[in-house]
Amino acid sequence: MIEIDSKVSKNARYVVCMDPLDGSSNIDVNVSIGTIFSIYRRKDEQTGNNYLADFLQKGVEQVAAGYVIYGSSTMLVYTTGKGVNGFTLDPSIGEFCLSHPDMKIPATGSIYSVNEGNYTHFPHGVKEYIRYCQQEDKATNRPYSTRYIGSLVADFHRNMIKGGIYIYPSTAKSPNGKLRLLYECNPLAFIIEQAGGLASDGFQRIVEIQPESLHQRTPLFIGSYEMVKKAEEMMAQYSSPK
Repeated sequence: MIEIDSKVSKNARYVVCMDPLDGSSNIDVNVSIGTIFSIYRRKDEQTGNNYLADFLQKGVEQVAAGYVIYGSSTMLVYTTGKGVNGFTLDPSIGEFCLSHPDMKIPATGSIYSVNEGNYTHFPHGVKEYIRYCQQEDKATNRPYSTRYIGSLVADFHRNMIKGGIYIYPSTAKSPNGKLRLLYECNPLAFIIEQAGGLASDGFQRIVEIQPESLHQRTPLFIGSYEMVKKAEEMMAQYSSPK
């Protein structure tokens, strides 16, 4: 947590949670990376320097959230709770121009994004969902395609456009999951819900989890509404909440 002590910030009404460089392990191989941010109102502007309480709010309290993706183009996607809009940087004028108004994720898709290298250590419910994704069924356009970049923003953005689900579950090594609730999962959950999708830890909405610490981790199932609901059904059937 970084406190800014100045006349301007003394009576600040907002706090910002940020993952400044998501997917940083991909920098040296020229793969898309990004920035994720989330904005909350301070709980009480007169509480002095009790800033920690301002950050430890549920995701439903967010007033704005967004991400920037640095790829073949640079794009800003954000919401203030009234839909999602995407802006693409035009380097010739140095401005972000509205390129994706009122973004909506398809209700279902044909892509699932998960690091299957950890399959052995996944909960039973996740294993069953992956098997479901790989089964042949013309009615539901299965089998689905696996697409996993390894940058959360990049995987999320592709699925946002095309329809799909991103999964980073708990594992034997990371029983609480690996992704951070405050500055990775909550902002993307706010965005996906505003776009008509769903974000879950496998059993409940991400934005309804009460944070207990700044770097709290959580499993994440996020993307097209029907795909996430199906994954939740299998988690309820085959796995138990922690």
